[in-house]
Amino acid sequence: MNNWFIYLVRTARGALYTGITRDVERRFAEHSAGGVKAAKALRGRGPLTLVFQQGLPDKSSALVAEARIKKWGKAKKEALVRGEIELQQAMTETA
Repeated sequence: MNNWFIYLVRTARGALYTGITRDVERRFAEHSAGGVKAAKALRGRGPLTLVFQQGLPDKSSALVAEARIKKWGKAKKEALVRGEIELQQAMTETA
């Protein structure tokens, strides 16, 4: 069962933001609204587009995936978004 999700959001300028949540739709709506619950990195950077999401078994896995992805370069993140690499495969590779 997937209790946690990793997701990537694209800003209007093409930057990719990585986050984790239990409810992707709610969290994306918060980011899009730009209010106090939105990530500071995304405020004023819309319109936003949800470009990737994948379920993970637990919070620990989601935190590890988030930290690893945040260290990746843009090309590798874009490959993940396009489906050219899978999250699990990429997680075992070095950054």
